[in-house]
Amino acid sequence: MHTSSILCLAGSLRKDSYNKKLIDYASRLVDEVDAKSTVIDLNDFELPIYNEDWETANGLHPNALKLKKLMAEHGGLIIASPEYNSSITPVLKNVIDWISRSSPGEVGLASYKNKVAGIISASPGALGGLRGLYHLRDILLNIGVLVYPNVVAIPKSFQAFDENNALADPHLNDSLKLLVEGVVNLTRASDRSSLAPTNLS
Repeated sequence: MHTSSILCLAGSLRKDSYNKKLIDYASRLVDEVDAKSTVIDLNDFELPIYNEDWETANGLHPNALKLKKLMAEHGGLIIASPEYNSSITPVLKNVIDWISRSSPGEVGLASYKNKVAGIISASPGALGGLRGLYHLRDILLNIGVLVYPNVVAIPKSFQAFDENNALADPHLNDSLKLLVEGVVNLTRASDRSSLAPTNLS
């Protein structure tokens, strides 16, 4: 695992999603702080709705295995999560559920334990998708993810980006930069801690 590599994804399938635009910009900020970003589109990892009977009959879906491999190769995550009816999107919850399933010989929730995540959102509404982020935080914390304390929610997303697809509002831009830096630093600190020798004295 590359300790300063961050997997970036948006919980949306829509081609012109504001959250895809936001995660693309966040990935640029990751690269600016001497880290490496990988952006994925969930359209490239199509999964059926999780059904344990399907898994029992077929094993883990190939795209779930690909996502688990990507998780293992990256120290941290940044997720741009749209808000659907005050919660997260079905596709994002389904991806989280599939990745939570264990491969043979793997401990439970291995893909998530001690993983660091930053969560952000963009929405046309006044709250910027903030209510959905509360749900996403609870889900991630309960499966062992270290969630960066601050969140960034971008309201009025239809006018939030400038001609370079960066955030036009300086305050929101600074908040996102701080979150990205925090996630990268926490990822590095978490990895150093896991590699520290055990004191047997």
